Amino acid sequence: MTVLANAAAILRCFSSECAELTVTDVALRLDMPKANASRLMKAMREAGLLETIGAGKRHRPGRLLLDISAAFRHSSPLILMGAEAVARVSAACGHTGYVSVLTGREVTAVTDAPGSNTLRVVSNLGRRLPAHATSTGRALLARQSDAEVRRLYPTGLPAGPANGPRSLDDLLERLRRIRAEGFALAHEEATAGVDAVAVAVGDPATGEAVALCVVFPAAVVGPAERQAILRGLLGGAAEIAARTGDAVPGPARQDERKLA
Repeated sequence: MTVLANAAAILRCFSSECAELTVTDVALRLDMPKANASRLMKAMREAGLLETIGAGKRHRPGRLLLDISAAFRHSSPLILMGAEAVARVSAACGHTGYVSVLTGREVTAVTDAPGSNTLRVVSNLGRRLPAHATSTGRALLARQSDAEVRRLYPTGLPAGPANGPRSLDDLLERLRRIRAEGFALAHEEATAGVDAVAVAVGDPATGEAVALCVVFPAAVVGPAERQAILRGLLGGAAEIAARTGDAVPGPARQDERKLA
């Protein structure tokens, strides 16, 4: 691997579940000689990609990455429009919302709107998740053809949650339903006790697509509230589609799109 590829691999080790790393951690995770990891992380500190925490040996992402992530979000009008739409729905229902993007077989939340309810789902901004096992991922995968999805999973699906797709054929059938209905659901897949509903929308001019999503405690949100969340997301996606020229999948009338 090149030095740049190794630096990217180190940055990918960070997540919402792993906010700090030592040289030993990196060496073990990447099967890299400790001396090599130490030299590379020193260079990354000097470049602003990493910084140490206090006087210890723990590292976290450098502040340069905060500037870069902000630039990424603001470079995409689609992400900004999605963030505005999700914020409106989140404010109305009190549950946490996300805008997520698809990269290969992973989906990542790039903006969030934290919920205001006392009982709400904690934000997982930046957490990389398997696309096939999330509502956001499936909403975005549904924008691809079956052939494109098969090429993403040439050896079948990796192991996933019990409520997720059990096979590639199962995934494709769920994607066909998403294309027909215009939204994706997840029941306790990425996080135990948490359900999610997502709608995807894109910008044909740039080729970008995002998923608008709201997550909520499965046990306390009833059918009427779930339907209200879906209407809000569909309405936001329709407004964005009207501005970008995207085609919103599913029935033309929102009242025909019902949560099961």
